[in-house]
Amino acid sequence: MAKGFNKGPAMGGQSGMMQQLQRMQQQLAEAQAKLADETVTATAGGGAIKVTMTGDQKCTAVEISPDLLKDADAEMLQDLVLSVVNMALDQSRELANQRLGPLAGGLPF
Repeated sequence: MAKGFNKGPAMGGQSGMMQQLQRMQQQLAEAQAKLADETVTATAGGGAIKVTMTGDQKCTAVEISPDLLKDADAEMLQDLVLSVVNMALDQSRELANQRLGPLAGGLPF
């Protein structure tokens, strides 16, 4: 056998690596499940529109102040809703990166 070549420890190393990967997968799955319970909220128009989203990017609530509807035109309302939804998505992605980043080695979510 060539010097420095030993099949024994390499096989044990692969088994240990597989166990470590399985633990990481389990931790990642648990963190993803917890994200579904965490929420972020974004507002626009001075708080006239509020969107709540989970850490796994599910929109759970959209609130529009009745006062805004009295004075708003459709185009302004559309722009505000689009803006606040995108802000909530950004916050949700940031939350996911904070929670999952250490487990995923910096992979984006």
